[in-house]
Amino acid sequence: MHSIELLLDPATDDAVRGQWRRLADAGLPSQARHTGASNAPHVTLVAAETLTDAHDAELEDLFQALPLRVSFGGLVVFGRPPRGLVLARGIAVSEAILRLQRRVHELASGTPALAPHGVASHGLPGDWTPHVTLGSRLTPEELARAVEVLGEEPDPATGSFVAARRWDSTAKSITALGGARGDAATG
Repeated sequence: MHSIELLLDPATDDAVRGQWRRLADAGLPSQARHTGASNAPHVTLVAAETLTDAHDAELEDLFQALPLRVSFGGLVVFGRPPRGLVLARGIAVSEAILRLQRRVHELASGTPALAPHGVASHGLPGDWTPHVTLGSRLTPEELARAVEVLGEEPDPATGSFVAARRWDSTAKSITALGGARGDAATG
């Protein structure tokens, strides 16, 4: 899937990576095990089979509004066995984040050059659950242990979205789309 994503400020990024490490250190599935250069804590605004670069300038204009404060919620779980469960940290929904996601989705789906094909239905405005993935393909037993491990230390409470990027899974490339974070292009 191709996606448009928001990245966190360095301190919040580090806090999420700390959660990834705690899971990995406990022998549990964790995003820490994904060693690709694109791997960074993020919130996906839209995901589709294809997203082109034809309207990156409009997206860059939109992301000039960053930084955007974010408050973290509790743990959320997606999926079902036997494929595996996804454990994530929920993001508290605000009007600002909903407006931003809706506008990105409109840009992505409203123009022929950027029109996504096979848009992930869980990313449609009204059905979107903002979250930062911590680990995937967990069994129910691993999920229970992960909740226990993550409960041992405080979680990040607030932070900021400071940059945006477009991930092209076909070309395995990242395009920075704006914001203040200097490493947005490399994750």
